Amino acid sequence: MLFLCISDIHGHLDALRAVLATAERRNFHKLLVAGDIVFPGPEPLEVWKRLNAAGAVMVQGVTDKAIAMLDPRDLNASSEHERRMLERMRATRTELGDLILQRLKRLPTHVRIPLEDGGELLLVHGSPADPAEALSHDMSHEEINVLLGDDPADVVVCGMSHVPFDTMIGDVRIVNVGSVGEAPDGSLVSERSPTSIAHATWIESTPTGLLVEQIVVPLGGGELQQLPSIRLR
Repeated sequence: MLFLCISDIHGHLDALRAVLATAERRNFHKLLVAGDIVFPGPEPLEVWKRLNAAGAVMVQGVTDKAIAMLDPRDLNASSEHERRMLERMRATRTELGDLILQRLKRLPTHVRIPLEDGGELLLVHGSPADPAEALSHDMSHEEINVLLGDDPADVVVCGMSHVPFDTMIGDVRIVNVGSVGEAPDGSLVSERSPTSIAHATWIESTPTGLLVEQIVVPLGGGELQQLPSIRLR
């Protein structure tokens, strides 16, 4: 079984389109989305529709929870940035409407998927012990172990940190799939596409184990790149 794994779209439809267009070249079976789906980008509703049309398996990210459960009228801004975020929050909630907000509210924080070798894949936004705390590339093994807790999954697929990596911590494989809509490439192209790249990860489940390929999708044209491995300290 072949999974296309993505995360942190943040409402950026152009970046999602680029990733899905690239993915059309391969016959994958499931689209897995590790949260932070619709906010604060410019096209939250179209992103939601596109993922649902693709039959995506989604978990709730921190911004998904916030946009679904917080009323911006009850919040006070202490800076210009916060004021803009509250305005964007109001606009996003209006565009999505009550039905989709309720669906975002009900998204699970953890989804477990059986693998062909008898193992289990856990899809989560942040970490197994705390979906709101990221597993990031600059953590030590000891720090990551705390956030893994005693979860039984053999493979953890996550996002949140926006920086992809693939590593083993003991018997657990951690695959952070980076970000579709806010990949940290150091550029600011436009409000519609805040970066010039998007991340995605292919995970193929076979009876003998997993094959993992992390890719960088250029948003302005250019060649697809395979992401080099990032070793944790």
